[in-house]
Amino acid sequence: AVSDIEGMNLLRRNGALLIGQTMSDREIVFGGQRVDLETVIAGWQNKLGKVFPTDVKNKPEIDNRLTENTYLKNYSAIKNKSEIKTSAPYVMNSSKARPKVFIPVFPGTNCEYDTQKAFENAGASTDILVVRNLTHQAITETIAVMERRIAKAQIIMLPGGFSGGDEPEGSGKFIAAALRNPALTEQIRILLQKRDGLMLGICNGFQALVKLGLLPYGDITDLTSDSPTLTFNSIGRHVSTYVTTRVVSNRSPWLALTKQDELYQIPVSHGEGRFTASPEILSKLIEADQVATQYVDLNGRPSIETAYNPNGSVAAIEGIISADGRIFGKMGHSERYGTDIAKNIPGNKDQHLFEAGVKWFE
Repeated sequence: AVSDIEGMNLLRRNGALLIGQTMSDREIVFGGQRVDLETVIAGWQNKLGKVFPTDVKNKPEIDNRLTENTYLKNYSAIKNKSEIKTSAPYVMNSSKARPKVFIPVFPGTNCEYDTQKAFENAGASTDILVVRNLTHQAITETIAVMERRIAKAQIIMLPGGFSGGDEPEGSGKFIAAALRNPALTEQIRILLQKRDGLMLGICNGFQALVKLGLLPYGDITDLTSDSPTLTFNSIGRHVSTYVTTRVVSNRSPWLALTKQDELYQIPVSHGEGRFTASPEILSKLIEADQVATQYVDLNGRPSIETAYNPNGSVAAIEGIISADGRIFGKMGHSERYGTDIAKNIPGNKDQHLFEAGVKWFE
C-alpha cells in the first residue's frame, strides 16, 4: 500500500498542489481563522428561508398519526422480504425483437427527447406523437392516431413535464383525461392484458398513472377518496436536486437489472411529488411487494427528512409497481443519466431501467 507521504510526493511530481486537508471537526480553518460550518449553512439558507423554504416543521405523517420512530420502525418491514407475501412476477409468453415504445407528448411535456434517447440507446425503437388539442377536430384526429400507435407498440412511456400546466389544480390530470377516452383505454388494456406489454411513467407520467388507477391497481379504474395520489411537495414549492433512492423490490421487468437494496443517485424536478396514501392502502402495497423504490439518507435508511426526501412522501416512497410488476411509476428522472452528466456527484446514477424494459422482449 502507498503511504500518505508517498502518495503526496507522487501527486506533487505530477503537478498537484496541496490546498488543504480534511478534518473531523465541522469547521473551515484558513489563515488562522475558524469558521463553524453550521453557522455558514444557517447564513446561506436563512436569508431567503421564508421565501424559499428548505424544510418543514411538521414532518409528513400517515393519517392518525405515527411518530417518526414508529414510522421508520413500521416501514423498515419493507426491507424484510421474508415477512412479505409476494406473488410471482408476470412472465412474458411471447418473443419480440426491438420493441416499439410509444411516447405521447402532451402540451407541457418536456422530457420526450431524453426519454427517446434512453430507449434507443437501450435498443428499442421509439414512436413520438405530439398530442394536438387546439380544436375539437385536432383532438378527435389525435385520439384516432394514438389508438393506432398504441396497437402497434409493446411499451407505453409517459414522460415527465407539466402537462396542461399542472391544471386544473393538480398534475397529470390532462394525460389521465386523454387516456380515459374509451378507445384508448381499450387499447391500453389489450396491450397490458393480452399482448404482454409494459408501461413506464416518470414524474408527470407517474402522476398520470396514479390518477388513472393503473398504479397501484393495474387497470384504468375509477378512483375513490381512499385512492393514493401524488400531491404538492411538503415545502410548498418546486424542488430540483439529486436524491438517493434504494431498490426495495426488483420484482418488475423494469427493475430486473437491479438488485434489492442497491442505491442510486437520481435527479428529481417537480412541484407535486409527495406520495400519499391511507395506512390501509399503504399496508396493502407493502404486503403485495409493490413499493419499488424509496428515498433514503446517506446510510441507506428510508428518511422523512427534507434533505433526503424533498417532497415529503409517506413511507419515503419514490416509486411503485403494479401487482404483476409490468407497470412502474417513479418520480426520479432516470432518463437523464449520461456519462458526462453530474460528474461532480458521486454514486451510481444508471438504473438500467430502459435496458431492462427492452430485455423483457428478447
